[in-house]
Amino acid sequence: MTSDSIRNFASPDALDERKFVVALARGLELLRAFRPGEVLLGNRDFADRTGLPKATVNRLAYTLTTLGYLRFDEAAGKYALDTGVLSLGFALLAGADTLELARPHMRELAREIGAAVSLGCRDGLDMIYLETIRSETALTLGLAPGSRLSMLTSSMGRAYLAVQEPAARAALLAELSAAAGADGAALVQAAEGAIEDFARDGCCYSFRDWHEDVNAIAAPFRDVRNGRWLVLSSSGPASSMGEAMFREVIAPKLRALAARLA
Repeated sequence: MTSDSIRNFASPDALDERKFVVALARGLELLRAFRPGEVLLGNRDFADRTGLPKATVNRLAYTLTTLGYLRFDEAAGKYALDTGVLSLGFALLAGADTLELARPHMRELAREIGAAVSLGCRDGLDMIYLETIRSETALTLGLAPGSRLSMLTSSMGRAYLAVQEPAARAALLAELSAAAGADGAALVQAAEGAIEDFARDGCCYSFRDWHEDVNAIAAPFRDVRNGRWLVLSSSGPASSMGEAMFREVIAPKLRALAARLA
């Protein structure tokens, strides 16, 4: 695991390298290599996505398989996530009081506005969905729990950025720009525009930025139980749910729900 990868999960100022266990971090990075919808990954996939040498990948994959976090598929010659990961995920969700509190309110809001309502948090340089409630009255979009979003192009990521302290936000934007490559500067500029929206509206928007036919809005709130920022978002097809609906109809409702959950 490179020093850049480590900084994706903790700021350089917060990282105490004397206490940081690099081997453990590398093993967890292998588990993070799986993306939503993927079942099997091989050693080459792990090496490409983590930047780790193949010999290191082999040892880590063997260890994680022995401990029940990975399962080796003999026929395919690749690895799948095993029940150890599932048990950790269930333990997290079972202990998430805020998530249990939020679900009925999210369901009510999704029904009222006819759009998907989601709850997410930061994971490295991405945002990850913890829950999505789809409208029962209309065909709406909505990613499944565990799905990841770009912090720069998603309304959820922009809302998270908007509530960070200026110095921390600037450092994070620099990391995001570097990770985005040639498009980094333009993406950061768009995100900064959304942060200005937050100062005015208390919400951040993503109008066809994350996907060409998706409009979305997000509002952050502080989870006092766990001391972290969570973000509520709502999304729908841009072809049938225009910017005005998100700014004028959904924004006040989403802000009110975020305030209630905080």
